[in-house]
Amino acid sequence: MTKIADILKKSGIPSQEEALPGRKAPLEISGIHAVNGEPFTRSLDNKEASVILGMGCFWGAERKLWNTPGVLVTSVGYAGGFTPNPTYKEVCSGQTGHSEVVQVVFDTSIISLEGVLKVFWENHDPTQGMRQGNDIGSQYRSVIYTTNNKDMEIVEASKAAFQKELLSAGHGMITTEIEPLDTYYFAEEYHQQYLHKNPNGYCGLAGTGVSCPIGLNV
Repeated sequence: MTKIADILKKSGIPSQEEALPGRKAPLEISGIHAVNGEPFTRSLDNKEASVILGMGCFWGAERKLWNTPGVLVTSVGYAGGFTPNPTYKEVCSGQTGHSEVVQVVFDTSIISLEGVLKVFWENHDPTQGMRQGNDIGSQYRSVIYTTNNKDMEIVEASKAAFQKELLSAGHGMITTEIEPLDTYYFAEEYHQQYLHKNPNGYCGLAGTGVSCPIGLNV
């Protein structure tokens, strides 16, 4: 396969019939955040909420989000595709349909969903389609997956507000995939909090320089 053909294959989304078969058993993980010791397989209490965000390579995105005030715990995984319990290698093949994502659990008394979305919009380029910078492939696409209709309304409103700012600054249209969450699969243990375990590891996170007009609700 030529390099161009390989890029095209990785940049497409397979149909459910074309996707890799995956496996029944989930990948084994500790479920404990390597930075703060919090469980990231937790059940949420009444002051906690969660959202799934994809901003390109999940290593740098997770670090940015776990360092956000009000975020209680993060994990990385795969969502938006068809293959059950995929591996990193399978996701990177472009044949699972998944994107690399971060699950963000936050304290709603400290930061709102709008505040989390402000970090999301400002720290990657949501106009790039099936890539983020030099990282090319469908697994790097910009995504937001929500768990309820109220959050979906908030996400759509934040998108509309940021789109205006992007156009004013000369950028294009947002390509972020915004959908209700189907299934979130945890990534392998070595990917969890990767840049804490590997401080000199790769981080391709970069924004557009445009400020999102959504304030923190503290």
